Amino acid sequence: MTEEVIINVEHLTKDYGYGRGVFDVSIKVHKGECYGYLGPNGAGKSTTIRHIMGFSKTSVGKVEIFGEDTFRNTEKILEHVGYLPGEPALPLYMNGWQFLRMMQEMRGSRNDEMLNHLIEIFKLDPSLSIKEMSLGDKRKLAVVSAFMNDPDVLILDEPTSGLDPIMQKVFIDFILEEKKRGKTILLSSHIFSEVDATCDTISIVKDGKHVSTFKANDLKNMDQQTYILYFLDKENMDKYLSSNNKFTVKEINEKLLTAAIEFNKKDYKVFFDSLSGIKIKQFVEKPFTLQDYFMSFYKEEKEFAGLSGVKGNTK
Repeated sequence: MTEEVIINVEHLTKDYGYGRGVFDVSIKVHKGECYGYLGPNGAGKSTTIRHIMGFSKTSVGKVEIFGEDTFRNTEKILEHVGYLPGEPALPLYMNGWQFLRMMQEMRGSRNDEMLNHLIEIFKLDPSLSIKEMSLGDKRKLAVVSAFMNDPDVLILDEPTSGLDPIMQKVFIDFILEEKKRGKTILLSSHIFSEVDATCDTISIVKDGKHVSTFKANDLKNMDQQTYILYFLDKENMDKYLSSNNKFTVKEINEKLLTAAIEFNKKDYKVFFDSLSGIKIKQFVEKPFTLQDYFMSFYKEEKEFAGLSGVKGNTK
């Protein structure tokens, strides 16, 4: 039985010139799936989401939600979609309650049970003036507003930006619960842990193009394995490295006398046999992570500097 496609993007192209925009992007998000859109700031994630929301018209390609063209049917589609923009514009002259009630009226629906549930789990005080709210409180208000009508589809652009680590964990737990309830979710982020914890399918975006799309479980079950060897001394390290012609040496640290060796899982016995006669203090398994895979596309480039856990200067 074919899974129902809720969000369908085919060959989306929007060229703003000078290499800016998105190019030949295709996405299919199935019912009940969380689809991760991973890339640094400026990679084209928000541009894609603006087209999915129907806020911009494509130059080339097709964008649909529930089989409807999003640009032509924005108002109809958004009745069933919760949208969290990367940088929400909130009216500073209102307090939280006034904003939430205004959004309910604009959408023509009201679900106070869901609203109160969200206010409780995100520890939001809607009586505060938006002007006086912290960045984190403003973000929580935007999150509550996006989810309060209990929409079938959630489109989230950098959803935990501005949230502290505790609220980030609350948000991830909430998304996992929404998945269990059958919600369809598109989540754009530059935070590896967020994508890794929630997403079923992941696309890596670079310069407005998809460079890889894969199932999260496939990455976790890859055949390649890496071990870090800690040698007793430099003599044993040199002896092993000079005799090793079967496995890939990923990293060498002569100061710490370590080497990271990559091999196929089926070659476990061959790998350990290769250590015969070599004096090592210990060996440690190094799991292959989403970040490792991502960085293989952004290796030695400054563009990845804005990603979580990576130091550097952003463009």
